[in-house]
Amino acid sequence: MTPRAADRARYDRATAHLDAPLALVDLEAFDANADDLVRRAQGKPIRVASKSVRCRALLERVLARDGFAGIMSFTLAESIWLARAGFEDVLLAYPSADRDRFAELAADPKLAAAVTVMVDDPAQLDLIDRARDGDGAPVRVCLELDTSLQLFGGRVRVGARRSPLREPAQLAELARAVARRPGFRLVG
Repeated sequence: MTPRAADRARYDRATAHLDAPLALVDLEAFDANADDLVRRAQGKPIRVASKSVRCRALLERVLARDGFAGIMSFTLAESIWLARAGFEDVLLAYPSADRDRFAELAADPKLAAAVTVMVDDPAQLDLIDRARDGDGAPVRVCLELDTSLQLFGGRVRVGARRSPLREPAQLAELARAVARRPGFRLVG
């Protein structure tokens, strides 16, 4: 039996009593990868993408290390779940239209302090306002700017188009719109 097959057989025996889905993680390799990321970041804090580390215990482990700060989440529901689990710096990676979760976020000052939402259009501010029940806690906002590279007069795009905002003036206009709106706090 090859070493890899022997490892697989050992893992299968060790987890036979557990229900799927499950994952086995080599913590030594996990920590070595985290160390390498910190080295390559050269002092810049690293925000962990929750869609890449789908386990709260591993998120806690990596965020306890020097060089890591905060989580970038995939959905607003996940952001709230992570904040309720005790994570204090959760950035929602994408604009959302989840009115129920916005109502939940604005209704809880602790959640609103822990979660930052991404916006790229004043209509998203309107959606959040309509979702609020009364005043609610201020919602932390980060502005989304399309940073994809366009070449050959826009015929070739490198990177995903993440936002309709492409120009600094557009971003500044949205920042002013957020700053004028009660119930929002521009943080990024």
